[in-house]
Amino acid sequence: MLDRAGQRRLDPAGELVGEYLALALLPDVPEIMLGAGDLPALRDLRESFVALVDDGDASAVKPAKADLVLRDGVVRLFPSGTGRQWLTSALWTETLLAQQSGIWQRLKLCRLDGCRSAFYDVSRNNSGVWHDVRTCGNVANLRASRERKKALS
Repeated sequence: MLDRAGQRRLDPAGELVGEYLALALLPDVPEIMLGAGDLPALRDLRESFVALVDDGDASAVKPAKADLVLRDGVVRLFPSGTGRQWLTSALWTETLLAQQSGIWQRLKLCRLDGCRSAFYDVSRNNSGVWHDVRTCGNVANLRASRERKKALS
């Protein structure tokens, strides 16, 4: 999903999975069949991922399996399993690759309390704090300005 500023936005409310599959970041994406019993586990997965992005701590995460495959002379890591297991494997596989490639530190959560959307920080010095400066940044800056004016009077 792109926000109004054209930046990539990953909504912690659950749109990550649909967007991930729609972009077909991985070859050979299987058909995903989910049941009502998968929902609590996927919510736990989302909470663990958000905690990892937010403060680097994702405690009590169940192990996920992935396949190492030799393709085109390169060893590659691919998610394995079906349904919820495949989604879990895909998320942690991409997380590992992002951490190893050095782009993980640019994945952040918006600092606005009511938002908390995940976003990829494209700023030169990796200093972005809001997923969209015009919406969340404006709200935060307006609050700070009002607090400063209130303190002066």
